[in-house]
Amino acid sequence: MALSDEPAAGGPEEEAEDETLAFGAALEAFGESAETRALLGRLREVHGGGAEREVALERFREWMMNLLLDIVQDQTSPASLVHLAFKFLYIITKVRGYKTFLRLFPHEVADVEPVLDLVTIQNPKDHEAWETRYMLLLWLSVTCLIPFDFSRLDGNLLTQPGQARMSIMDRILQIAESYLIVSDKARDAAAVLVSRFITRPDVKQSKMAEFLDWSLCNLARSSFQTMQGVITMDGTLQALAQIFKHGKREDCLPYAATVLRCLDGCRLPESNQTLLRKLGVKLVQRLGLTFLKPKVAAWRYQRGCRSLAANLQLLTQGQSEQKPLILTEDDDEDDDVPEGVERVIEQLLVGLKDKDTVVRWSAAKGIGRMAGRLPRALADDVVGSVLDCFSFQETDKAWHGGCLALAELGRRGLLLPSRLVDVVAVILKALTYDEKRGACSVGTNVRDAACYVCWAFARAYEPQELKPFVTAISSALVIAAVFDRDINCRRAASAAFQENVGRQGTFPHGIDILTTADYFAVGNRSNCFLVISVFIAGFPEYTQPMIDHLVTMKISHWDGVIRELAARALHNLAQQAPEFSATQVFPRLLSMTLSPDLHMRHGSILACAEVAYALYKLAAQENRPVTDHLDEQAVQGLKQIHQQLYDRQLYRGLGGQLMRQAVCVLIEKLSLSKMPFRGDTVIDGWQWLINDTLRHLHLISSHSRQQMKDAAVSALAALCSEYYMKEPGEADPAIQEELITQYLAELRNPEEMTRCGFSLALGALPGFLLKGRLQQVLTGLRAVTHTSPEDVSFAESRRDGLKAIARICQTVGVKAGAPDEAVCGENVSQIYCALLGCMDDYTTDSRGDVGTWVRKAAMTSLMDLTLLLARSQPELIEAHTCERIMCCVAQQASEKIDRFRAHAASVFLTLLHFDSPPIPHVPHRGELEKLFPRSDVASVNWSAPSQAFPRITQLLGLPTYRYHVLLGLVVSLGGLTESTIRHSTQSLFEYMKGIQSDPQALGSFSGTLLQIFEDNLLNERVSVPLLKTLDHVLTHGCFDIFTTEEDHPFAVKLLALCKKEIKNSKDIQKLLSGIAVFCEMVQFPGDVRRQALLQLCLLLCHRFPLIRKTTASQVYETLLTYSDVVGADVLDEVVTVLSDTAWDAELAVVREQRNRLCDLLGVPRPQLVPQPGAC
Repeated sequence: MALSDEPAAGGPEEEAEDETLAFGAALEAFGESAETRALLGRLREVHGGGAEREVALERFREWMMNLLLDIVQDQTSPASLVHLAFKFLYIITKVRGYKTFLRLFPHEVADVEPVLDLVTIQNPKDHEAWETRYMLLLWLSVTCLIPFDFSRLDGNLLTQPGQARMSIMDRILQIAESYLIVSDKARDAAAVLVSRFITRPDVKQSKMAEFLDWSLCNLARSSFQTMQGVITMDGTLQALAQIFKHGKREDCLPYAATVLRCLDGCRLPESNQTLLRKLGVKLVQRLGLTFLKPKVAAWRYQRGCRSLAANLQLLTQGQSEQKPLILTEDDDEDDDVPEGVERVIEQLLVGLKDKDTVVRWSAAKGIGRMAGRLPRALADDVVGSVLDCFSFQETDKAWHGGCLALAELGRRGLLLPSRLVDVVAVILKALTYDEKRGACSVGTNVRDAACYVCWAFARAYEPQELKPFVTAISSALVIAAVFDRDINCRRAASAAFQENVGRQGTFPHGIDILTTADYFAVGNRSNCFLVISVFIAGFPEYTQPMIDHLVTMKISHWDGVIRELAARALHNLAQQAPEFSATQVFPRLLSMTLSPDLHMRHGSILACAEVAYALYKLAAQENRPVTDHLDEQAVQGLKQIHQQLYDRQLYRGLGGQLMRQAVCVLIEKLSLSKMPFRGDTVIDGWQWLINDTLRHLHLISSHSRQQMKDAAVSALAALCSEYYMKEPGEADPAIQEELITQYLAELRNPEEMTRCGFSLALGALPGFLLKGRLQQVLTGLRAVTHTSPEDVSFAESRRDGLKAIARICQTVGVKAGAPDEAVCGENVSQIYCALLGCMDDYTTDSRGDVGTWVRKAAMTSLMDLTLLLARSQPELIEAHTCERIMCCVAQQASEKIDRFRAHAASVFLTLLHFDSPPIPHVPHRGELEKLFPRSDVASVNWSAPSQAFPRITQLLGLPTYRYHVLLGLVVSLGGLTESTIRHSTQSLFEYMKGIQSDPQALGSFSGTLLQIFEDNLLNERVSVPLLKTLDHVLTHGCFDIFTTEEDHPFAVKLLALCKKEIKNSKDIQKLLSGIAVFCEMVQFPGDVRRQALLQLCLLLCHRFPLIRKTTASQVYETLLTYSDVVGADVLDEVVTVLSDTAWDAELAVVREQRNRLCDLLGVPRPQLVPQPGAC
């Protein structure tokens, strides 16, 4: 096996191996063991090539390594096989980590020199064999642990007089130093080797100072601004960190101060290389630990019981382990702290503020380790310095690093209970840390780390120590678990809450909350805000803190989705604490509506609307007005919001969109709340805002336009229902006249979005406003749905017009003989005509098939209207109307857009299976119910072509549906999506295969196909896919029965239609498809064949070279396929002319060869037609 054929190991798939899988791989037995053992045993046979060499190792075993090492140690193994074995060894070690496998390498005395020789012969510049070098260096590091002096292995170093070979000790050191500055992963293994080698008793005396001097010189000479400098510093720092980690303190202490000074000179914190900064922090903390004596601080806090099971058992017995905290004075309290410790701690504190998480994490661990060896007073100073990171002048990086450090200190018992007051205060702030940066915010990592601190505290302290803080911590964690924007923070808070419930046992209602707000439940943000929060707020301890948090933090959040969710959450929570919401929350929200901050204004207005509506619903349950909950000042404050915003011109500019949307929501909720504003001037102001918003929708950004439109329409519906009714069921005539006249006039506005808005507005009007004006409104909306040349691109206005018509029909209902009040026999045909007319809307623009929106709205509206009539007056549904509805929907159910096809199928089956009562006049109802049984409706995925087309093609057997279904299938079969083309083609062929023995059915099918062609002649949307469909069916012999008759009518008419379709066309795709059809038509004998050949000869001299070449190529293939087309005496010559002529040459040259072909094929030579006006 060549090394170059091997894929590089250590790729993303190995690196992303999940920890769970790694642990699962350590099981004693697994199902693939025998197979894997056999494959590894056959590695020698497989080597050299073959598919079996790619073995996926999903488990690892000691015997795997033994088998591979046997190959490595075999002297007869070729180098490529040895490299392959090392590749597999690397994969195995990568799964779990090299430390687990170091002990499995042979490490006897006899292994030292063979391994050393193997390393020596490696080429460091061979980029294909880096796994071999990496594994050999790790193996060599294990052999360095033998308890014998290396000098015993040297023997006689003087082989010849005057010539001495290097000792093993020197060879290993030379190899280690050379690999510390390479650019591949062998550098990491060299650092491990150095740490094991230099710290040996026989080596440290003679080589440690020399190696450290070499390392410090490398660091001093290298610069982190060059690539080679970064590589050198990386390897050197790794080696030094490993030495000071594994070496004995007394051996390393003499050099620690020197190394620290050199490290200071490297100025690593200024580097933009994350790894260098991390290694610098790692080395600094190891130097600090070298300065301090290894000891366990006697003053640290020790929790008695750390077993969760034992803790829970004590709780069930009604007691907890109350082990008193015993603080003893450190025996070495008076010992002087070495001078370098202060510099080390200072650098670690700087590392806590680093811009990269890995550096901050390493610094936090260093702070924890160092504090464990310091006297109590100095450790407390360190804690104070860490707490300084939580200043609001600091960045989010400092807050995150501070949280990590506090968690480490708490886990190690170095954060004494006396400090908890200060610590808990900053952690509570960190749990809600969210700083806006431009259009987003930072602080997710801070909140996540704060949850980790709470998790660590649960394990570190006795319940009585945290008891004073239980209320604050539990509320903060619940709030983070339910209301945090980011899913990882919600899940982290849920995990910390769970840990506190289990370890502390003092969190109020902990078990009940955990069963609802578990790890998976908090994954859905809407569910958290709107469902889980209501359950938790049912516990009084959490209700007010949750409401306060929403008002303080979330109402003014930078993310608009969070503001809206917070407002809706306040609506739900207000019902849990109505008195608190009315007296405390509502005044705060009203004051915030005048804030200069846009987000705060927006959120507070939404919240005012939601809370007011919630209080109304509570009052309505007791048949009381909302003013029983809200005082006069609050009601006046709500009424003045619009005027205050208008006076300050806050409806203009970039923030005007948010203000308009919020006030529209406010209008809707206050109207639904039946606020006592009838006859007040504020109603006119609200109506102006709604009208102005709908009129200027085109000025609103596209991403928020739909939300704005929906909000304004909903506000209008609520406003009219509450304040424009003069008597029950009667509208104020003046308002009705003004409103409907104005809205109908806006339907003719040249702006499409204005038409959209006012169409939906008319659809949202209550029934009493439409009474007596229904015909006028429907006429205006029908005009909007009509496609005219000047507004052909207004697909969205047609869509919204259709929605408005359907909604009006639902609003007014069905009533005989009242065309101006309800749907009846006099107007139902006009409504159906408008809806069915939109089923043929295939408008396209730069956005694609925008007619899809119109057709979908038309189908939905047809279904709603038909079901409405079926329930009340089914006799209004005429037979021809029902037939047209079902056929049009069936056509849409067979087209190419998946989600649209699924919607059409849903409408079709709903109409078919509706039985309250059944829809009258459904064509072929009995056959349809057999083809589409009610039991299969839910199980079929109509958006999947593989399931949809085999079912929809069965409708081709029903004469009523054949034309429309075939039209839809033609478009699908000639589409672009591979799966749609494949399954539609297969389904059509299956149907045609079934009717081959039925000439009448085949004739009817072919007639329908030709009728579709004739009806859609020169219609690019249908004609091009239809030509492709004809090519497919002719190629597969679906019409072979017609080839037995000379000049069959099908072939004659098809030829004539194809000639008309491609005449004077410049569409390349259409011409290519036409060429394929003409080639297939030569199989029909008689004049059809001669005319098809003539058309192909004409195309051989087409103006486009691509068309000429393609025609020649396809005619060549056709003549070889249908050998009876040309006589055997001229076939060879025809084929030669087609293949040897350069058809992309000049037309004069090509025309001569074309004419020669015409003579050979027996067709007349085409004559040049003089251009009009030619001289």
